[in-house]
Amino acid sequence: MNHLKKILVLNAIGIALFLSWYLPGNSGFWFELDKGVFFFFNHLLGQSKAFLYLVAVTNLRPFDVVAFLFMLGIFYSYYRNQDIKGKRWMLAMGVTMLLTAVIAKQFDLFLNMERASASKFFTQMGENVLRVSELSGWPAKDWSSSSFPGDHGMFLLIFSFFMFRYFGWRAFLKSAAVVLVFSLPRIMSGAHWVTDIAVGAASVNFVVLSWMLLTPASDYVISKILQHWPKKFLKDDVSTNC
Repeated sequence: MNHLKKILVLNAIGIALFLSWYLPGNSGFWFELDKGVFFFFNHLLGQSKAFLYLVAVTNLRPFDVVAFLFMLGIFYSYYRNQDIKGKRWMLAMGVTMLLTAVIAKQFDLFLNMERASASKFFTQMGENVLRVSELSGWPAKDWSSSSFPGDHGMFLLIFSFFMFRYFGWRAFLKSAAVVLVFSLPRIMSGAHWVTDIAVGAASVNFVVLSWMLLTPASDYVISKILQHWPKKFLKDDVSTNC
C-alpha cells in the first residue's frame, strides 16, 4: 500500500486531535476557543439587527437546501464538461461520496457524544445567552441537545476532499469556501461549537477519508457501481455515442 505511512499519520492526527479536546473536558485551549467565539457572536446578536437577521435567515431549515445547491453547482460545473462515460463515472463518484458519508456517520453513532450546543450549555450554566429564534421571532436553529460532531461540517468536508482527490486544488478551494460559509451560521447562532467542526468533523474525516481516498477504496467502489449500472442507461450511452 503506497500511502500506508500517510494514512497512519493522518489516523494518528485524527485521534490526537480528538483526545486533545476530549481529555481536558470543559477546560484548556479548545474550551477557551469555543467560549470566546460563542460570546463574540452572541454579543453581536444584541448589538446589530442586521447581523441578527443574517444569522436568523441562514439558520432556517430551507437554507440547508442552498448549501446543497452550491455543492450541486460545483459538481455540475465539472460534470457538464464530461463525455457520456465521464458523466456516468461522476454519478458513481457521487454515490461513493454518499456511502462515505454513511460510514462517517457510523463513527458519530459509535462515539455517541451527548454534547449540548453552546447556547444550551451556557444557558444551563446561568449565563445570559441571547437566542436568535427569540430575538427574531423566526424558527432559526440555535439550540441542540447533541451537537458533536457537526454533521453539516462532516458531510461538507467529505465533498471537498472528494473533489480535491479527483479534480484538484481549484475544485477543493471552491468546495472549502462552501464548507466555511455554510458551517459558520450554526456557530454564530450557538447551535454548534467551533470544535464540533474543527475537532469532531475533522477528526472523523482524518480517519475515514484517509482510508477511502489514499487507498484504491474509492476507485474500487466507483468501479463496482459502474459494473452494476442499470442496462437501460448503458444502452442510452451507446445510442448517444452513435
